Amino acid sequence: MRYAEWGILLVISGLGIALANFIGFDVGFMESLPGILILLGISAAAVVVSKLVPLRLPIVAYCSIIGLLVASPLCPAREFVIASANSINFTAPLTLVGAYAGISIGDQIKSFVKQGWKMIIVGVLVMTGTFLGSACIAQIVLSLTNAI
Repeated sequence: MRYAEWGILLVISGLGIALANFIGFDVGFMESLPGILILLGISAAAVVVSKLVPLRLPIVAYCSIIGLLVASPLCPAREFVIASANSINFTAPLTLVGAYAGISIGDQIKSFVKQGWKMIIVGVLVMTGTFLGSACIAQIVLSLTNAI
């Protein structure tokens, strides 16, 4: 039954990616379908591998490893995988990730607030520092590559 739940979630994610890719980036459903199916296939394979392999890594790690393998020169389908994945603007799935994160955090805010006001200050400082650090690194790299 657990795999059925994963399957349903993958289908919902695929539809969400297709919709975000269409609305946000004017990429037709049929044009993005091969890329979405490849991404969902990699995700499904990662779920199965995480259950079969005794090494306890997060599913995201298995997803990354499988994705690297199917896009590497070792894979005969490499060109098709890369061409299909290029039809998907990868900011489209990020919309879904943000929504999932917001939903998962929604019922944990009460426990976060129970930690006290010091934890809220630490959280704000960590988020601000991460943002500013990322912005500084981006500024430096973009300046060094003459992109800006």
